[in-house]
Amino acid sequence: MSAALLDVRGLQAGYGATRVLHGIDLQVAEGSITALLGANGAGKTTTLRALCGLIRREGAVTLAGRRIDALATEEIVRLGVAHVPDGRGTFTGLTVEENLRMGAATRRDRAGVREDIERWYEYFPRLKERRAQQAGTLSGGEQQMLAIARALMLRPRLLLMDEPSFGLAPLVVQDMFRIMRRVREAQNVAILLVEQNAELALELADTAYLLETGRIVLAGPAAVVRRDEAVQDAYLGAAA
Repeated sequence: MSAALLDVRGLQAGYGATRVLHGIDLQVAEGSITALLGANGAGKTTTLRALCGLIRREGAVTLAGRRIDALATEEIVRLGVAHVPDGRGTFTGLTVEENLRMGAATRRDRAGVREDIERWYEYFPRLKERRAQQAGTLSGGEQQMLAIARALMLRPRLLLMDEPSFGLAPLVVQDMFRIMRRVREAQNVAILLVEQNAELALELADTAYLLETGRIVLAGPAAVVRRDEAVQDAYLGAAA
């Protein structure tokens, strides 16, 4: 496996006096897809928010050998960490193309930005068809594709994705996951994926972690995690 791009040790985080994460350890290898599984309330979204510096956290978080746990969110973004939050978070009053340009706000290479817009239009042809359309008028699947493409405009080394399949039709989800695999292979972007659909997540991922009540209770290659009886019973069903 490739060297660890993201190395997390003893991560604790929460909201106010309520602690949600109780010292979790995880790694994301360079250019890999890592799935973070767990029931609602297990702390998956909190993990992504803590890694981005959106909430107070304790512990060591290292990106490509550099400690980032004391950095502000803006600094973490500039180091190449992009976050696609749950609920998509597109700028609904802006057009598709304006949203993409917002994703490149920290960049100064105008020619590169134009090239990347065309690149993501190739990956997401529906967005190209709707480039002048307001994001708020797009379908749910199109808004999710726009959120992903906008994050990729940063040219990130690490993409944090929170429930990308939520509320989408199965065919849309399959198409989106296929594109994610293609992006990883073509751009060497590492992905930390929080996903309720464990079946799809384990099919896509190289490595998987299972989070329960703020603690990692299982970790390993995705194929091995998939065979675990507890995972099959709780997340995959009897047929898995």
